[in-house]
Parts: sequence; C-alpha cells; structure tokens
Amino acid sequence: MKAYRTGGNVRWTRAVAAGVGAALLVLTVGCAPGVGTTETTAPASPRASVNIDPTSMGNVTLTIWDQEVRGGQNDEITELNKQFQAKYPNIKLDRHAQSFEDLQKTGRLVLTGPDAPDVIEANNSRSQMGAFVTAGQLVSLDPYAEAYGWKDRFPQSVLRLSSYSTNGKAFGSGSLFGLPQVGEVVGFYYNRAKLSKLGLSVPQTWADLEQQLKTIKTAGETPLVLGNLEKWPAIHVFGPLQGAHTPADEITNLALGNPGGDWTDQTNLAAATELQDWVKAGYLNSDLNGAAYDDVVAKFGKGTGVYFLGGSWNTPTVDAALKGDVGFIAPPPVEASAGPSTTGGTSLPFAVTSASKNPDAAAAYINFITSDDAMKVIAAKGNLPVLHASELAPASGVGKEVYAAYELVTTKGHLLPYLDYATPTFSDTLGAALQDLIAAKKTPAEFGAALQKDYGDFIKG
Repeated sequence: MKAYRTGGNVRWTRAVAAGVGAALLVLTVGCAPGVGTTETTAPASPRASVNIDPTSMGNVTLTIWDQEVRGGQNDEITELNKQFQAKYPNIKLDRHAQSFEDLQKTGRLVLTGPDAPDVIEANNSRSQMGAFVTAGQLVSLDPYAEAYGWKDRFPQSVLRLSSYSTNGKAFGSGSLFGLPQVGEVVGFYYNRAKLSKLGLSVPQTWADLEQQLKTIKTAGETPLVLGNLEKWPAIHVFGPLQGAHTPADEITNLALGNPGGDWTDQTNLAAATELQDWVKAGYLNSDLNGAAYDDVVAKFGKGTGVYFLGGSWNTPTVDAALKGDVGFIAPPPVEASAGPSTTGGTSLPFAVTSASKNPDAAAAYINFITSDDAMKVIAAKGNLPVLHASELAPASGVGKEVYAAYELVTTKGHLLPYLDYATPTFSDTLGAALQDLIAAKKTPAEFGAALQKDYGDFIKG
C-alpha cells in the first residue's frame, strides 16, 4: 500500500511473450540487486520439525491482523478466510482488519504487549519488518518454506523483499520472514470520458503528460487528484516523478538504504522542483495535504479530476465506481522508445509473530492464502496476484490494462522500490518532507537535505 502500501523496482532478460507471470520473476530483480548487502549473518536456527497438517493441530484460534480493507482487497481475504475455515474447521480465525496507517502505528505496539496476534501483515520496510526482526518479534519462516516448497512456488526475486538477516541489518538476504499475496505497480488512472471530451489521448512521453496537465487545467478541470493527509500517498506521486529524472540504480540504492545514492544531487532536486511546480500551477487539487487518500479515490470514482496517480490496489474500487470508464497506464517514459520507470513491488507480506502459541497453524494459514488456488481468488476479485499473473489476466477492462502496464514496466522499464524502505525512520522523514514541499514550506534543496541527512546517517551507521 501501503494502503497500501502498499508503500520498489526491477528487471532481467526474458521474452515479453512470457507475460506478466514471467515479469514477476523480474519483479524484484530490478529491486533486488542492491537489495542485499555483504552482511552474512546466519539465519535463525530452524525448528527441529514443523507440522504442515492443519487437521492434526487440534482446536486452535488464530488472531490475524491485516490491512486488507479496500474493496477488492477485503473481498479476496474474506473469501479466502471463509474457504480456510470451511476446509479446517478446527482452526478459527479472529480477524482484526484496519487501515494501513493504523496498522503501521498499532503494529509496533501490539508486538511488544500480551495481546500480540499470531499473524500480522508487516510492511517490508526497515522501519517495520526490519525493526520487528531486529527485536526478535517475528518467526523465521525458513523451515516452513522448506516444508511447503515455497522456494519452488515463489521466485527468489519475490522472496528477497521479505528477507532479512536475523539482526535486521541486511535487507534482501538471510531468512524469510513473510509472504505477499499481490503484485503492485503505481501508475495513472484516467477518466476515459473526460480525456476524450478534451480531445486528448493517453500520453506517450513525459513531455506529453506535462503538456496535457497544462491543457486540462486551462480547460477548467483538475488535472491530477491526490489525498495526502496520511503523508504516505505523496510518496507514490514523487516516485514516478523521480523515475523520470533520476537513474534507476540510484533510486534503488536510495530506496533500499544501500550506499551509492545522493538525495541532494541535481536529478532528485529536479524531481522535487517539478512536483512543487505542479502544485503551484494548480495541476493538483488545492486541498491535497488535508484530504484523506480514500476520500479522494472515492471522489475520482464520482468524476472529480482527470488523472489519479496511485497504486494498482485501487483498481477494484475505481473500476466499480466508474463502471468501465476508467483506464490505466504506466507513467510515460522520457523517451518514447524507452521503458517506463515507476514505483512498485509486492503487497505487505504476512508474517508469524514470535508470540504465537500456534506457529504451525499460523504458517498453514499463510500457505493457504498465498497458494496457487488463492491467486485465482485474488485475480477474480480484481487484484493483481503476485504469482501466475499471465494466466490470470482479465480479458478486458482496466484490469487488463493494469496487468499490461505491470508487464511493460517489469520487462522493458524499471519497477522501483518503495522509497520508505530506506531507513527505520524514512517513512516519517519522507512523508513530512513531501507535505512541506507541497505546502512550499521547504524548497527543493531543503527537501533534499532533510532526506539526505536521514539516509546519510543510516548509511554511516
């Protein structure tokens, strides 16, 4: 999302004909090089044995904390929970669903208290999963990965984004601490009728997009809508802007907290300047810093604005609201012949907490909701499954366009890591800095300096 947050980047060689499923193999390759470090801390000692037969686990109640609260997200997890309990009536599920923002806040607290859940959806970032691993609050899933064959089912590129050394320092190597359900890509949703009425077609280059924003504003429409009250949404707007200015390898280093990036260089300052210029020109709604993300998504679904820049997890919601009158494209590249660069990766992984008295049942639940059959349910509910996407792509509609955009980015462009992965405090630092940049309380140079201090201090440490 995180809302999702859900909120990486990617690539490697393979035929486009292999489709989005193959693209998933790439999904983190663009994110993944640089994901690991030279840290060689050994993974946690595996349990001597694990039980993978849920029917033999006795009567168990599993407490689940997730943030699958939006439209199709809630639909898929509700259906899968129903199927799990029907198949394993001895295991009861006590689900606690909450917003991404609430889970970010309460997750840190609940894992230290007596009421920690058995399963929690943990943000891959250093501030969440990395911190939980460092504190010993999550169970290494390595023995379950072996027993259930997860390393055969999931490409290593996906598993890396849920892997840490047991001291939490190495991101992308070490032990497996979670499994995701969904692939994610940030792009432009657009109102087909409004774009057509203005005599416009989808932009082919970044320059085309910039010109369109001006044309739409002149015509009296709001070109681009955003709700940034929660602070993280603007990260998903800045990410594609950064992708249009900054080399992908530098963004990857910055996003994963690895050496080699510089938030104060001219490319990152150019991205910050362009965002601030968009705001000054009136290309975004005037209340964006005070408007809630979901409220603005709902308004877009009712016809407010021409473009909405957001993650693919919004597809079920906007598709249901605009009833076929919505399209989706990856952010256009700077050069027409180049591939697009944009933010994306996987949804938040489901992890087993160290406080769980039933880790075998918890792991069985995670196995069930990430199975091949689960991917079919996820796709049927309008989401982008992290596995088998090529076989499960919709035949038409905006869902088909989302799958196509994901394939285009992962096969010909760069799927860039979520920027808040970078340091344990970077989500707060970047969110606050973006609000200040948008409100003109910070210049682009001051914005870059604030981010560089957090990133630089972490790298030095």
